[in-house]
Amino acid sequence: MSRINFGSKPYMYPQPVLIIATYDDNGVPNAMNAAWGITTDFNEITISLSEHKTTDNFAKSGAFTVSMATEDQVVACDYVGIESGRKVPDKFARAGFHATKSEFVNAPLIDELPLALECRVKSFTDGILIGEIVNVSADESIIAEGKVDLNKLRPIAFDPFNNAYMGLGEKAGNAFLDGKKLKG
Repeated sequence: MSRINFGSKPYMYPQPVLIIATYDDNGVPNAMNAAWGITTDFNEITISLSEHKTTDNFAKSGAFTVSMATEDQVVACDYVGIESGRKVPDKFARAGFHATKSEFVNAPLIDELPLALECRVKSFTDGILIGEIVNVSADESIIAEGKVDLNKLRPIAFDPFNNAYMGLGEKAGNAFLDGKKLKG
């Protein structure tokens, strides 16, 4: 097998497309797109971010939500990643998003994105946001048999090699079960 080297890059699959939402001092919602995030503990998320209107907001409010971007909202989700909230104060509304205040944290839930983590800021140091997940909420439209149905949610992943958003494919196996076939 021959390998091609790409150098030191943050290239890994899949990279979820995370939409981070906050309120400013006047209660105006803002959102941004981030792809470099991962759950780092049972109730913790870590996201790499540079300075943005969103970081200004959560520094004051102490809270944010993280919604999963979906195939149905690709255009809006990309828009909040390429437009600055510091330059366009109504970018949330321009994206076509509508907000409902979280019951658990002082941050907006994006009505058009049906799955969200509701978080408190634990720390934001050297561009690394660590949030405590205090609730996960899902719109009933994506629930089947009491669980989130991935085929109804239709989340997207970021393809860093091709600067593309990709839908997720079909089920490939059963976690915590298929590997038992190799146990002695």
